[in-house]
Amino acid sequence: MTEGAAPARDPGLQPERTRLAWRRTTLTCTIVAVLGAKSAIRDEITATGVAGAAGVALVWVGFLAVAHRRIRSLDAVRPNPLSRRGALLATACTVALAAFAVAVVL
Repeated sequence: MTEGAAPARDPGLQPERTRLAWRRTTLTCTIVAVLGAKSAIRDEITATGVAGAAGVALVWVGFLAVAHRRIRSLDAVRPNPLSRRGALLATACTVALAAFAVAVVL
């Protein structure tokens, strides 16, 4: 191997592991969104509860879009790294879900 050359890697396993990690994260986000929406509506349906459930659903759809785009990009032989925008959107969705969770608990 020459100096400065990219190291050889297995083109199949690393993207597959990353794809599986994104799928697990999406499943976890789905479970959190369902539990958050259920907690927001609780015993009675109020305007605040519906707004909270709608916010959770919107954040979940945003995260689902980011994850789906990333999973599809991993099909390439040499996938590009996650963009800053994608990382920022995924982080924002995670923080928003945490904020909704705190709002539901309080």
